[in-house]
Amino acid sequence: MKRFIETIKNIFKIEELRKRILYTLGILLIYRLGSFVVLPGIDPSQLDNLKRQTAEGVLGLLDMFSGGAFSNASIFALGIMPYISASIVIQLLGIAVPYFQRLQKEGESGRKKINQITRYLTVVILLIQAPGYLTNLHMQLPESAFILTGSRFTISSMFILTAGTIFVMWLGEKITDKGIGNGISLIIMVGIIARLPFAFGSEFATRLNGAGGLVLVLVELIFLLVVIGASIALVQGTRRIPVQYAKRIVGNKQYGGVRQYIPLKINAAGVMPIIFAQALMFIPTIIVGYTNASSGFASAFTRYTSFWYNVLFFTLNIIFTYFYTAIIINPVQMADDMKKNGGFIPGVKPGKKTAEFIDVVMSRITLPGSIFLGIIAILPAFTVLLGINSQFAQFFGGTSLLILVGVVLDTLQQIESHLLMRHYEGFTKSGHIKGRTGSAASM
Repeated sequence: MKRFIETIKNIFKIEELRKRILYTLGILLIYRLGSFVVLPGIDPSQLDNLKRQTAEGVLGLLDMFSGGAFSNASIFALGIMPYISASIVIQLLGIAVPYFQRLQKEGESGRKKINQITRYLTVVILLIQAPGYLTNLHMQLPESAFILTGSRFTISSMFILTAGTIFVMWLGEKITDKGIGNGISLIIMVGIIARLPFAFGSEFATRLNGAGGLVLVLVELIFLLVVIGASIALVQGTRRIPVQYAKRIVGNKQYGGVRQYIPLKINAAGVMPIIFAQALMFIPTIIVGYTNASSGFASAFTRYTSFWYNVLFFTLNIIFTYFYTAIIINPVQMADDMKKNGGFIPGVKPGKKTAEFIDVVMSRITLPGSIFLGIIAILPAFTVLLGINSQFAQFFGGTSLLILVGVVLDTLQQIESHLLMRHYEGFTKSGHIKGRTGSAASM
């Protein structure tokens, strides 16, 4: 505890770090205030049906990601998920389309072009999702709730919802540039944390009125801590490949060997697979909202406790884990860098054989990591079946928990990097917090 307090004092001694943290908190405060600004033309006192609809199911998850903006009929109601969906499409195009492959190799200029295309695609997705959201509003709210009606309300609300998400996207970019941590991830995390007190309060009230009482609440909290520990292990876990660096000793004509290691993550993709998978799982909800189909195969994907929803969600997590790992880790590039620096893996020829060896090892250690990620992702469905309140159950799974763990570790990692650069002690004795991007590496 003493070390933690001393670290907090050191953080505020560094002017740049202090400004970055305060700037980040200010931006997040703007985002939270915006989530309570109701769309013009809607009576905020008549949103009870919408709040009941988002109390559980996939819409409940969407409301959690938006920090309650969805159920508040807010200008930020669509949240940041359209941007995540656009990013998925662009990254998939980067594998299949030569034009995007060239952009990825052009460095900073290519990255700027990709970001610009992603923004344009986000606007297109928003113009598709906004009418679906407004249709749902008309279905859930009484006619008296709409002060404005007809095309005037629809057109103005479409533009406001689109501008709201673009503004949230801009806030995230500002945090990344001038604040601390990854802006988009922090915005998602803040939305999740904002729903935690309500979920815990609901579960606590349910247990007090039912059998078991405080004992069951205690058991649930212990179980939650176990899952948090497993999530941290999944984010931080590494396997080391030994690398021999040959070193010539001048004058003695002797060769010595310095052994170092390549740290390969069990889950190198971090929380991105679960964010990507969850973004795709919202698509059936939009389709069902347009068709107003309350039953049938498609409607099964609007309930996160249904069998087919969890099968698809589990499979998508495995696919995206491999997909994102392939983007982050390039075995050919790693093998070339090792060869240029005079390094080699003992027993493996440099060059192509080294790349193949790293690829095989990475594929093998990613499999258990992806399966574990998939299990944690679908854990809320099992906790609901055990009788836990659906709102609180969402915090037992990767949909929220892994995002919280990953984002917190990454943010602490950046703060610790600032401290160590100025010769202050970090949060840990070793001075190394492992985030999604590796041990002690900055984002």
